[in-house]
Amino acid sequence: MSAAPKTAMVLAAGLGTRMRPLTDSMPKALVPVAGKALIDHVLDRLRDAGVEHAVVNVHHFADQMEAHLEGRRDLEILISDERAALLDSGGGIRHAADKLGRDPIFVANIDSLWIEGRTPALETLKQAWDPAAMDILLLLVKRGQGIGFEGPQGFFRDEAGRLTHSTAAAPPTPFANIGFAILKPQVLDDHPEGAFSIIPTWHRLQAEGRLYGVPMDAFWMHVGDPAARDQAEARILSEAQLS
Repeated sequence: MSAAPKTAMVLAAGLGTRMRPLTDSMPKALVPVAGKALIDHVLDRLRDAGVEHAVVNVHHFADQMEAHLEGRRDLEILISDERAALLDSGGGIRHAADKLGRDPIFVANIDSLWIEGRTPALETLKQAWDPAAMDILLLLVKRGQGIGFEGPQGFFRDEAGRLTHSTAAAPPTPFANIGFAILKPQVLDDHPEGAFSIIPTWHRLQAEGRLYGVPMDAFWMHVGDPAARDQAEARILSEAQLS
């Protein structure tokens, strides 16, 4: 196992249109689930995995986000300002390059929660990371092991862990990307500043045999809309009562 990342990029700038009406007055990252904002669920996971520095991009209700994040003292938090324009997944990471450094980083979306299995999910990710073989390692969930894995889109994985991304209607993919990964920032160096998706970079690395994934044993919950938020909250509270 290589040295685990100490820095994370948290993608929190989206408009959260599917989460309306909750996001009519707050950013999606501040929507509460089981008494805690989505962004804090994610930052707590990253802190527990050894992250010391988190770069958070902001756009929608950016002032609310900055004020909330000022209250955290357990991590160094830097703001990547996207008030002028949303930059999408790849563009958001590229825009924050000067704050992220050159060592491998965690990348985290703010709408993925999970209930841990035997091994903490981010420990599974850290243990599988091999920078000699990989440029991106995605954290995956098996179909049927969570809430929010709908449709055929996802990944096939070979015995070595190399991934093939598929959007075809059939056959259904056995794995989904949950929005957490370890990534070498250099994979985006050739992109100019501006908005772009990271998916074409997945496809390039897939062709080079350097896109990998590892499945977690946690139960995943994609918090994409108010109904999913309520489902996730009920599941977390139920689990807490049992433990």
